[in-house]
Amino acid sequence: MTTGEGPAPADRPAADSPTADSPTGDRSTGGPSTAARPTGVAYEQARAAETARAADGGQAKPYDPLKLCVYATVALLAWLFGAWAVLGFAALGFAGYWRARRAGLTRSKCYLRDTRLVLAYLGLITLVAAAALVLPHTLR
Repeated sequence: MTTGEGPAPADRPAADSPTADSPTGDRSTGGPSTAARPTGVAYEQARAAETARAADGGQAKPYDPLKLCVYATVALLAWLFGAWAVLGFAALGFAGYWRARRAGLTRSKCYLRDTRLVLAYLGLITLVAAAALVLPHTLR
């Protein structure tokens, strides 16, 4: 450990300690590890926050719930504009993922992970929203 990193959290061994990365999976408790190393978006975000905290001299930054504000704004727009807002957001998302997939993105931070699944999901939402806008006028 270098001098600028600070101490490792008490709930897990330091990343550069021999017990944390032993090929047998043994931890400092002496027993074999029954689970693989954690993965996923939440784990990656926690590691990024830990790295940012270490870079700031150990001071934790307060959590910014920006996603919650975004969700509330999208819900408000969907409430006000109905199927038009759903169609717009779905089409915008589809176009963005289409462009990202063509640029080489195959795994997303989206819950569905695979960009093909995300494109199918957004495409389905786009079709349903378009149908919700068109069908009432055709069934007269």
